[in-house]
Amino acid sequence: MRGDAVRQVLLGMTAMGSFIAGLFFLRFYRQTRDPLFAWFGAAFALLGVQAFALGLTEADAEHVVWVYLLRLLAFVLIIVGIVQKNRA
Repeated sequence: MRGDAVRQVLLGMTAMGSFIAGLFFLRFYRQTRDPLFAWFGAAFALLGVQAFALGLTEADAEHVVWVYLLRLLAFVLIIVGIVQKNRA
C-alpha cells in the first residue's frame, strides 16, 4: 500500500508542475500573442489532466489506455504548434 501512496504523490506533483508550466505558457501568450505559447499551454494542461487522472486509477489497471491517449494528444498539440510556427 505504501508504494501506491508514493505513486499518487509523485503523480500529483507531476500534475501540479504541468499545470504551472501551462499557466506560464498562457501568460507568455497573453504578452506576445504568439500562438506557439498557446499550443504549449494547452499541451501542458492536458499533461496535467493526464497525470491527475493516472493518479486516480490503480497502478495495474488495464483500462487506462484513454489516459495515455491524453498524453499522445498533448504531444500532437506540441507538434502542431511547432509546425505552425515554422510555416509562418
